[in-house]
Amino acid sequence: MAVPEITVSELAARISEDDDFLLLDVRPGFERDFSNIGGAHMQMSEIPARLAELEEYLDQDIVVYCRSGQRSFQVVHFLRSRGFSGAVNLKGGILAWSREIDPDIPQY
Repeated sequence: MAVPEITVSELAARISEDDDFLLLDVRPGFERDFSNIGGAHMQMSEIPARLAELEEYLDQDIVVYCRSGQRSFQVVHFLRSRGFSGAVNLKGGILAWSREIDPDIPQY
């Protein structure tokens, strides 16, 4: 099962262009507290129950991220199966962001 992905360089460009999209962190709160690149937060396990909160983004771009891109991959697959056609996975997650964009973001 393939899902669309965006690289950290592409995401950085979208952020610098002030592009209109939802950046969604799906990690548990303790991981987000340790390091994050902003955006909304909805833990992966909560998404099915809180899906209605995302409905306003049904036809918009949603960039989903986690630590390494594996959990966010699963979330993107779930969201796309529910009609969120603009959901994409951040390839490599926050680890790739820290390596390639902002080394001040702590890795764990």
